[in-house]
Amino acid sequence: MVHYKLTYFNGRGLGECARQLFALADQQYEDIRITHEEFPKLKPNLPFGQLPLLNEDGKELAQSNAINRYLARKFGFAGKTPFEEALVDSLADQMTDYRVEIKPFVYTAYGHQKFGDLETLKKDVMLPARTKFLGFITKFLKNNPSGFLVGDSVTWIDLLLAEHASDIQSKVPEYLEGFPEVKAHMEKVRSIPKLKEWIESRPETHF
Repeated sequence: MVHYKLTYFNGRGLGECARQLFALADQQYEDIRITHEEFPKLKPNLPFGQLPLLNEDGKELAQSNAINRYLARKFGFAGKTPFEEALVDSLADQMTDYRVEIKPFVYTAYGHQKFGDLETLKKDVMLPARTKFLGFITKFLKNNPSGFLVGDSVTWIDLLLAEHASDIQSKVPEYLEGFPEVKAHMEKVRSIPKLKEWIESRPETHF
C-alpha cells in the first residue's frame, strides 16, 4: 500500500488542493503541518527550499501544481483525455499568472508583507485582475453545460478555483459580484459530499 505524506504550513494556501484531492479519493495520508518557526530548519533539505512537499514511499515531489497534477492523474481528477488534461493545465497556468498579479493585495491582506494601503491595492490591483481572470473563467463555464470547467466531472482546477473564490471573499466580499456562473461553480464544487465533509472538518486556519 502506498504511503503518502504532505508537508505544508498550518494553513490552506498552496497545500489545500492536494488535501482536497486526497479527500475526494478517500485516500489516507499524513497531513504534516509545520510552523513558520520550524521552517528554517527544514528549508535546506527541501528540493527547492519551498513547501508544499509530497512524499510517496520515500520519493519527494515539490511545487504545488506538480503535486496537484500528479495526484489528480493518479486519482482520476486530471481530465479524461489528453486534451482535457491540457485544458486543465492551461487554466492552472492562467490562475498562476493571476495570482502573481494579485500578490501585493493578498500578502498585505493576510499580513504576510505590506505592499501599501489595502483599500488602494484592492481598487488598483485586486479588482481589475479579478475582472479579467473571472471573465476568462466565465467563458469556459458558459461553454460547458456540466457546470465544471473542463469535461463532465470535477478536476483539480475546479478545486483550485472554488477554494480561492471562497477564501478571497473573506477579504473582498464583492469578489463574485457580476459573475453568477463563477458563484454557481463554487457552490457546486464545494457541495460534492466528500469535499463538503473535508471542508467542514478541516482545521480552522488564518490562511
